[in-house]
Amino acid sequence: MRGTNMISHRGHGGGLRSLRLAFLTMAVAFAQSDSFVAGLEAFNKGDYPQAEHRLRASRDPRARAFLALTLAATNRCSEAERDLAAAFGGPKNNTGRLAGLALAQCQMTASKWDEAGATLAKMTAAYPADADVLYLSARLHMRAWNDVIYQLYKTNAASFRVNQISGEILETQGQFAAAAAEYRKAIEKNPDALNLHFRLGRALLMSSHAPETLDAALKEFEIELGRNPRDAVAHYQVAQVLLAKDQAKEATAELERALELNPDFPEALIALGKLRVDAKRNDEAIALLSKAVKLMPRSESAHYNLMIAYRNAGRMGDARREKAEIDRLQKVPEGEFTEFLKKLGEKQPEK
Repeated sequence: MRGTNMISHRGHGGGLRSLRLAFLTMAVAFAQSDSFVAGLEAFNKGDYPQAEHRLRASRDPRARAFLALTLAATNRCSEAERDLAAAFGGPKNNTGRLAGLALAQCQMTASKWDEAGATLAKMTAAYPADADVLYLSARLHMRAWNDVIYQLYKTNAASFRVNQISGEILETQGQFAAAAAEYRKAIEKNPDALNLHFRLGRALLMSSHAPETLDAALKEFEIELGRNPRDAVAHYQVAQVLLAKDQAKEATAELERALELNPDFPEALIALGKLRVDAKRNDEAIALLSKAVKLMPRSESAHYNLMIAYRNAGRMGDARREKAEIDRLQKVPEGEFTEFLKKLGEKQPEK
């Protein structure tokens, strides 16, 4: 009996030790899990020292990616890049997305432009409509653009191309009269250069609808069409001038010509579709604008005019569908990590 009791006591003792070990293992696991959660909470609050402390203590496999993000946020990209690359190359999830964004930003901050371009090419393929990806891609391309512009000004200051590019830059800034002045200088230097008369005409049209300005714009487009009568975009711009001059019939003919030359010209489809709406030719308008929507699904103008055409035709269900799409398009999505990435970019001046 004593032997049996001893065995029994030994058995209970071993069981208690096993149970204590199990509880200890669970406690460690919970502590590690709590450490990861606490680290993630600190990271989300921007408390990066606390986040780093907690994440380093965690054995949760997710901790490495967020530790790398924390290091990147504190301008320690050299320590973070390997784990950022690993997380980005892993499963396609939000952690991988954030790691890819931070990796690209780190590469840009370090002037690793080719590597950043490769990372963003992969990001764009994986997330083609992501606001943060597009933001970083735009920054990368702007930097390359600025470098090339500087070289053009430095090495070819007297070239008409300097005036042309100056005009194009001014156009993007909405300074259309100043852009027109640059295009005129370019034409003086090289009257036979392609597209300069077109660009001058467009800048004039955008600068003012005063009668003399519209006449000057029309003259420039006509010069361009004299060189290339099959230029669909020039015919479209002539139509815009004629619409500004309240010559809808003549504008319609120009738009029809533009679509003969390029049937998949969405802006011309929208403009002609609107004229058909105004003329109460709703079936024709619906056909034109439906095609425009397929070619340019994010065009609010196309959806709006199609909505009006449907409403005029009594197709209220279709009109409501277009209204819902317009509402959806007007909601501009904010990238959840844009501010974080902007702060990353401010850590060091770009070289």
